[in-house]
Amino acid sequence: MRLDHILIGAGIAALVLLAAYYLLIRTEGMYLGWRVVVWLYDVYASRYDGIKKYDRGYEEWFLAHPIIDALRDVRAPLVLDVATGTGRVPLILLEQDAFQGRVVGLDLSRQMLFHAAVKLYGFRRRTDLIWHTAMALPFPDDTFDMVTCIEGLEFLPHPKENLGELVRVLRPGGVLLITNRKGTEARLMPGRTRTTPGMVTFLSEELGLVEVRSERWQVEYDLIWAKKPGQSRPTGARPLAEVLRCPVCGAVEMLPLNSGEWVCGHCERRAPVGEDGVLELFAMTQAHGRAGDDHKVS
Repeated sequence: MRLDHILIGAGIAALVLLAAYYLLIRTEGMYLGWRVVVWLYDVYASRYDGIKKYDRGYEEWFLAHPIIDALRDVRAPLVLDVATGTGRVPLILLEQDAFQGRVVGLDLSRQMLFHAAVKLYGFRRRTDLIWHTAMALPFPDDTFDMVTCIEGLEFLPHPKENLGELVRVLRPGGVLLITNRKGTEARLMPGRTRTTPGMVTFLSEELGLVEVRSERWQVEYDLIWAKKPGQSRPTGARPLAEVLRCPVCGAVEMLPLNSGEWVCGHCERRAPVGEDGVLELFAMTQAHGRAGDDHKVS
């Protein structure tokens, strides 16, 4: 074999490896579709917390305490954490004596939710974990006192539309907390990230949020806080049955059964509950021809 052929082959192989590294590792599959992203998170779920190396004190100081302070006027707030992963936000909130609310965690990685359920077992009366897409959140408008999405927005199928969904389910006067990717990593994700000033402008001018502000948080992320305009009474830590919308027909008539399933009182379709207690709405939508970023509730 000629040397030039060997060098060309080696160059092609290097480019393929580099492309695979970029698409699967550096950008976590985001440009390969939501199924690849979910698969990667499922694969790494058991090692995710170890990879992240969360510091409990840091999490309390920079996440839990500011969240509790933002909700100080709500006695028992209802919080939604989108892309909850292994339950980072629910856990750090529920561990605080000052937080007396309820947290709903939603994610499309079933394995991440399994590990979240293990960590949150002691708080199972005050938390709900839901396997479902963030593209069409299974809740009515103006439902939550606070909505969070930490280190997850850029990996959702359509960040702009997903942000609209976060705002939709937030009650007037409710608080939105998201992270915004920045630095070198953000520049490697064209179309999925905005500069922090750009995100602040988008939230205020495009989504109509108020009191939008950013603050430094990590090397790769800023925190962005905002409020939904208007004012309504806090929703309070209502049980899931009062706020869950059927992902198939859209009715707010989902009820738990003694069998462990949930059933929609309107269309009578059922959603299973895993042995770990996770409500598997995604299985329900798959059974009826709706899935991932193609799923929208009419």
